[in-house]
Amino acid sequence: MSRLVRHAALALALAAAGCKVGPNYARPSAPTTPAFKELAGWKPSQPRDGIDRGAWWSIYNDPELDQLMRQVEVSNQNVKEAEAAYREAIALIQEAKSSLYPTLALTPGVQRSQAGSSSGSSGSSVGGGSGRAITQYTAEGTASWDLDVWGRIRRQVESQKAAAQVSAADLANATLSAQAALATAYFELRSADSLEQLLIDTVKAYRHALQITQNQYDAGTASRGDVLAADVQVQSTLALLVAAGESRAQDEHAIAVLAGKAPADLTIGKAPLTNDVPVVPVGVPSALLERRPDVAAAERTMQQDNALIGVAVAAYYPDITLSALFGFAGDPLSKLFTVSNEVWSLGASASETLFNGGNIAATVAAARATYDEAVATYRQTVLTAFQQVEDELSDLRILQNQAVAEDRTVTAAQRAVDVTLNEYQAGTVAYTTVITEQAALLTAQQTQLTVQQGRMVASVALIQALGGGWEAAEDLPHPDPGMLLP
Repeated sequence: MSRLVRHAALALALAAAGCKVGPNYARPSAPTTPAFKELAGWKPSQPRDGIDRGAWWSIYNDPELDQLMRQVEVSNQNVKEAEAAYREAIALIQEAKSSLYPTLALTPGVQRSQAGSSSGSSGSSVGGGSGRAITQYTAEGTASWDLDVWGRIRRQVESQKAAAQVSAADLANATLSAQAALATAYFELRSADSLEQLLIDTVKAYRHALQITQNQYDAGTASRGDVLAADVQVQSTLALLVAAGESRAQDEHAIAVLAGKAPADLTIGKAPLTNDVPVVPVGVPSALLERRPDVAAAERTMQQDNALIGVAVAAYYPDITLSALFGFAGDPLSKLFTVSNEVWSLGASASETLFNGGNIAATVAAARATYDEAVATYRQTVLTAFQQVEDELSDLRILQNQAVAEDRTVTAAQRAVDVTLNEYQAGTVAYTTVITEQAALLTAQQTQLTVQQGRMVASVALIQALGGGWEAAEDLPHPDPGMLLP
């Protein structure tokens, strides 16, 4: 009979397994457009299609940058923190799933007791006890099983699986953000290297001009003031050269920390800023929904919150639990495990809340509001993604046009310096004219370098806005029991 009862209970649990209260998840619509506005009429310079998926920085073809970027996933502490959070989320899935199975316990025990050992004056036992100590041995196993008829536990598991995917996407986003920050700092450092070289070359040119004025002064064709003005230019440019080293040092320190090193443990050799500004193919706007880890995290958060609505709704229904006990109790220990000492019990219980002042209704309303909040966050994340791509596309387009204009400006300024210096040597113009043209040339060269740095930084920002080499379909772990680290 007991076996029949157990089989009936199992059949009841299996029959109820398909019932889950609460709404099933469907991804809400997100705002999108057929094409990027800023992409119209603009062709990126030197587009590169053959990029290693994932190692998006290979587009820059810089071995030094490649070596530094590969250390981010291994040593960056923010990435390690996100990776630990993902492992925690995986563990929480297993914790939630454990409630789907029966809980088994074994409770062996021994108890020695005595009653009625005291005797009155007539010699009779007080309380009618025999006065003999009794030893009771027990070996019992218990089982309890929440049938999850209404799917409360399964909704919790569904929510935890979605939460783990959120953590996986957060890990990818933390990695991408750290990599983009390192690439940005790297190109700023290279810009500082180029600025130092520019100032070194400028000091050399100014010293040449100083020598010319000194010769003119010695020949009696220039004033002492011309010599002093030329020397001031040399000294002020030397001061700029010293200041340029400060920016480079800070960039190098930032790179070290992003790579998971102490600043004292990393030294990067000097090299000029590249003039090559490659840009990845942008594609269509709808692709952002699958290529950006922050968008994927926002979408998975919606499913997590949607499942929690089902958890809240399940509180309206009774919680049904099966329980069982089987074991042996008796004395002596050598004869404990016999049929005569066998004890067992089977039971079923249901718990239903009849009145709690509207607590369940409020909990359900709060869960639905949390889901609506997640939907709004998701849609705003998508809009922000579109904005970031449009911003970087416009920056690259405008800076590319500005770079052409600055190249022309530098060429013209250099020609003006050469002409005025020759005219000064011929005695047809004052030295103040030479100083003015030299200052204009340096300003134009610095602007040219700033524009080039801006183009490289905007290139990195565009790749980050496009999600790097990340793809939700391939890099987001599948929500099954075998979820692994991405």
